[in-house]
Amino acid sequence: MTRRMQVNGRVVDTEAVTLAELLQAQGYDLGAAMACAINSGFVPRTKWAGHELAEGDCIDVIVPVTGG
Repeated sequence: MTRRMQVNGRVVDTEAVTLAELLQAQGYDLGAAMACAINSGFVPRTKWAGHELAEGDCIDVIVPVTGG
């Protein structure tokens, strides 16, 4: 089932069921330093594999950037 949601403000149609699946499908390295929030609520990394997505979710992926 395809769901429509937003990832960092961009509309995405995805078949991903969990946050971990979505991140992988979007090209994120799950071992990299990053944090995620869904609908403004922080989701701990330990919950990514089990956190089920819903139609219309707004996902924010925050990745640290080095340098200045």
